[in-house]
Amino acid sequence: MTGRDGGAPLEPLGNTPVVILVRPQMAENIGTTARAMANGGLFHLRLVSPRDGWPQDRAWRTASGADRILEAATVHESVDDAIADLHHVYATCPRPRHIVKTVMTARGGAAELRAATERGLKVGLMFGPERAGLDNEDMARADALIRYPLNPTFMSLNLAQAVMIMAYEWWMAADATPPRTLMTNETHVATKGELENFVSHLVRELDGCGFLRNEQKRPGMVRNLRHFFTRGEVTEQELRTLHGVVRELAHPRRAED
Repeated sequence: MTGRDGGAPLEPLGNTPVVILVRPQMAENIGTTARAMANGGLFHLRLVSPRDGWPQDRAWRTASGADRILEAATVHESVDDAIADLHHVYATCPRPRHIVKTVMTARGGAAELRAATERGLKVGLMFGPERAGLDNEDMARADALIRYPLNPTFMSLNLAQAVMIMAYEWWMAADATPPRTLMTNETHVATKGELENFVSHLVRELDGCGFLRNEQKRPGMVRNLRHFFTRGEVTEQELRTLHGVVRELAHPRRAED
């Protein structure tokens, strides 16, 4: 099973960065790179002198349905050929040495990539071979370098992980998903009126059973109850359940037969 029989209906999502793998060594890593790209909405893949040639069925086995990215991938003999039609190129580099060049984080690089593509420019992200990364000649072709601010005592990423970080940051640079949301499914967040109706129900039953019999403490106790239920976003379904609980507790326990 190579995966060539199907795959997700992937296609370019506008003007997105080209991912350039320089001298990739393993077909499996090319496949997992395509998978990572698809998660972040990237589509264009260019391979510079892949060690084992191209195509390789093993790549499709690890792409998890990102077949169309692999099918559209192009092969180039040199970095210069792979980037000839691009306006800006950014190179990932774990340890830049003896180079005078702008170095950005993945998030900063993604923001600049977005700004460039919004101006209609074509941009590329260059990743080096698995063992050694990009050499100085490769990085000399880049406008800027991208270095991930990870644990300084352990910075070890495989190729697909490195691509996934940039794909994620690219996607998030334009994503409008709220950072926090409450999943309510088929119910809704309770309105103030629904909440007050429940609190009134609860207080009536607490008065009836004598729990609020201390007149001096009663206002503060009721206030604390109201604070408890207004601290979070209680749903209408949760209030209905609580109404049922209060009703059942308010009735004398039936003797068992």
